[in-house]
Formats: sequence, C-alpha cells, structure tokens
Amino acid sequence: MTNWTQFETEAPDLAKAVATRFEAHKHHVLATLRKDGSPRVSGTEVEFYEGALLLGSMVGARKVQDLQRDPRFSLHSNPGHHTMDGGDAKISGRAQEILGERKLQILAHYPDEIPEADVFELGLDEVVLTTVDGDHLYVDLWRPGAEVTRFTK
Repeated sequence: MTNWTQFETEAPDLAKAVATRFEAHKHHVLATLRKDGSPRVSGTEVEFYEGALLLGSMVGARKVQDLQRDPRFSLHSNPGHHTMDGGDAKISGRAQEILGERKLQILAHYPDEIPEADVFELGLDEVVLTTVDGDHLYVDLWRPGAEVTRFTK
C-alpha cells in the first residue's frame, strides 16, 4: 500500500498543495462501492496523522461496511464556496482498516472526536489536483513510482 509519506517523498509540492485542500475544509465527499457494485457517496472527514491519511467513521456506517467488503475508494476535497482557489483535489486508492493498539492510539490522539470509531488508512493509487490560472486549466496527476504529469487545457 502506498501511503501519504511515500507521496510526500515522491511529489512534495503536489502533496503539500493537496494536503492544503483537505485541511481547508472539514467535510469532503467519499465514494465507495455498495454490495451490488453500484457507487455510494458519503460525506466524510479525513485527518493527517503520523504520515498517514486517515478516515474515521461512526462504527458500522454504510461507508465502513463498503470499505470492509471492497477497499476501493475515491475521495474528493470540498472545493469551497464558488471558488477554485488552491485547486480541486481527488484521491483514489484502497482503504486499510486499522485495528488493535494502533487504532487505540489514534483514537486517544483525537479525544474530542467520537470516542468509538472505525478507522482506515487511505492508501494512494492516484492523486489529482486541478487548478485554474486565468484562461488555463491544469491537471496534475501522480501515481506511485511515477513523476507528476501535468495536463494543460
């Protein structure tokens, strides 16, 4: 599993820009796969913790059940209100549930949050940041082990 630390190492500028987008707002949109394979979108929150991108959820939520059955996800940053300032970030990958002592450590780090939660580390298969500059649209794409590719429209 490619974690956030590897992304920061391979593409530090893009990682910083994407982290800024996810830290700018509390709520984002998560896409998971239902039992029948159809997509489900859910509101969610994510956190950066010790080099990992984490997703926490109420125990047994539908998105949790989806990720336990099929770990594939896509995460879309909250773009803000009527603006593309800082860009539009999207991450796709596979979630890995965190259990045991590590889960207890993470929950203890966030004492003001839900005391009981399901926690996942989000592994990265693809990261995209779309930005606008005047009349140009830029799409920066990163995949593990590859350079950042920029598409301009």
